[in-house]
Formats: sequence, structure tokens, C-alpha cells
Amino acid sequence: MTTYNIVTIDGDGIGPEVCQSAVQVLREACGADLLRFTAHDGGATHYQKTGQVLPPDTYEACRTSHAMLHGAAGLPGVTYPDGTEVGNDLHLQLRFKLDLFANVRPIRLYKGVKSPLSDWKAGQIDYVIVRENTEGLYASRGAGVVLRNELATDSLVITRKGVERVAKFALDLSRQRNGAPRDGKKRMTVCDKANILRSYAFFRAVCQEVAQGYPDVEMDYAYADAITVHMLKKPDFYDVIVAENMFGDIISDLGAGTVGGLGIAASAELGLAHGLFQGAHGSAPDIAGQDLASPLATILSGALMLRWLGNRHGDAALTSAADRVEKAVEDMLEKGDAVPHDQGGTARCSEVTAAVCKRLR
Repeated sequence: MTTYNIVTIDGDGIGPEVCQSAVQVLREACGADLLRFTAHDGGATHYQKTGQVLPPDTYEACRTSHAMLHGAAGLPGVTYPDGTEVGNDLHLQLRFKLDLFANVRPIRLYKGVKSPLSDWKAGQIDYVIVRENTEGLYASRGAGVVLRNELATDSLVITRKGVERVAKFALDLSRQRNGAPRDGKKRMTVCDKANILRSYAFFRAVCQEVAQGYPDVEMDYAYADAITVHMLKKPDFYDVIVAENMFGDIISDLGAGTVGGLGIAASAELGLAHGLFQGAHGSAPDIAGQDLASPLATILSGALMLRWLGNRHGDAALTSAADRVEKAVEDMLEKGDAVPHDQGGTARCSEVTAAVCKRLR
């Protein structure tokens, strides 16, 4: 039996609480021998102590691990001289150094969670947003121009290679899924502003070229402004949405808002050889250390990690464990065993963790 080496980076704020909750759940799901967790430093708090947000030993451990599990990063006021946040630089450095080109954000309405969209029920909202993760507008981070304190510019970067591989990733993902809840069709929606900017017209054209090799996946197109309406009015239409970095970042949080918020929103950043998994929420320093945070986003990100590892290594034990973690979370929410604060309940982080583990047992 293979033992998988997982690097954990607790990070800042509520990061240590939710990360260790996820570790506890994953150990319950997988037993004592399948996963080996090793803790490493990183984030804004570590930067304040040492001047390093991603220490060399942490990066080397991440580079040689099977996967990375991260709590959260960032603290108010902890910024670089240019005003950008230090905490975000942890996963941004890992993203670019390890070429984690696909950001995967499942948007799924679980049983027991009430959507702010009226009359939508579990199973009716179930799609995935795939965001190109290394190019787009965010490729300019640290490289933008500020001239005489009068002019600031950042460049949007889109390459053929970048679009081809993220489009292929999204199309392959659609093939693996059951299609859109509305009609069961496997569908890739390209989110862009091809009507305004040449860069996005290029993004769309390359997606169209790649899609020619996937006749079983229907193609759909939506402008970034219009899709914010469609995601509210007809969320059951979507299967997989692919987008440039910034647009994908924005619509991912909108999607999360329709299925219970960022406290239940899982996230994966994937490359050809590496995967980083963390909840989509921030570090919430105002409630840090009070046992008030919801660990569900990080726990569900851990389930994404198990499924990715299982598929990558052909290990059915991992994919089965991923299914059981997701079912345990959904059953716990549906039965009301321990409803966290962000879902309208009163359960503490430790209580939610214990309830998920009990369901697994």
C-alpha cells in the first residue's frame, strides 16, 4: 500500500483551526497509514517573524510531496511596500513555481444548506468553475508599472499554451461528470469579454479549437457581465465554466454565494504534477482562536485532494474515502448534527469536526 506524503501549511487567522480539522477528518476517513501529514511554516504570520512568506524548506517539501493542504493566509495590514498583501503571496508563489494552472471551484448545493436563490434545492445547482490560474490579469502581480505616482498599469497576458491546457482540462472534466442538472448535457461554457477585447476573443477562439476534439461536449459562451445574471437565474444550466484568471476569481465567489457561501466552498489549484487544496475563504482574523470558524470548506477541499490523488495514482481507496467525506458532510448538514455559524447554526469548529468524524465512523 502506498503512503501519500501531504504537506500542511496552517497559515494565518483561522487557518490552523480549519486545517487541523481537515487533517482529523481525513485521518478518520483514510485510517492511520494511507496519509502522512507533515506540517510546514508559511504565510503572513511567518513573514512577520522571519521576513519570508514561503521559506525554502517549505517550498522544497511542497515540491516533493504528493499534495499540499493549506488553511488560510493573510493578515490585515501585513503588506509589501507596494501595498499588496503578503499572505496571498504564499499560494501565489506556489502557483507559479509549481505551475498550478487550473483553479477548480465546485459549486454544489448540498442537502441541509439553504440557497439564497429561492426555490432551488440540493442537486439542482451542481457545476464547476475552472479558472486559468497562471496568466490573465494576475500575471502582472509584482510586475505592474507605477509612473511618478500618476499612472498605474497592469497587463493582461493570455497565451495559446495557457488557454489550450486549461480548456482541455475543463473539457476532460466535463466528460467525467454527469452533465448539467437541467438537461444532463455535458457542456463547457466559455466566460469572456470577446465582444470588447482582442485578448478575450483570442481566449474564446483557442477554446473553440480545442473543443473540436470533444464532439460529445456541447459548447456555450457567455460574457462575464451577463453570466453573473445567468448564474442566478438558471444555475442548473451549467456543467463546467472555464474563464480567464480574474473573471474566474470573481464568478467563483458569486457561485459560492448561491450555495451557502465561502465557508462551504472548496478549492483546488492543480498542475500536471502538483496539487494545492484550501478552502476558498479568507483567514478571518477577527474570529481566530475562538473555535468559531467553519472547517467545512477545508474539509471538502481535503475530499477534492483525495479524489485528485486517487485518480492520479489509480487508488480506489482514496476516491472511496473522498466520496465518504462528502457524504458525511452532507448527512451531517441535512440531519442538523452540528450546523456551523455561517450556515445559521451555533456549532463550534471542533463540534463540526467531531460530527463529521462521527458520521464517517
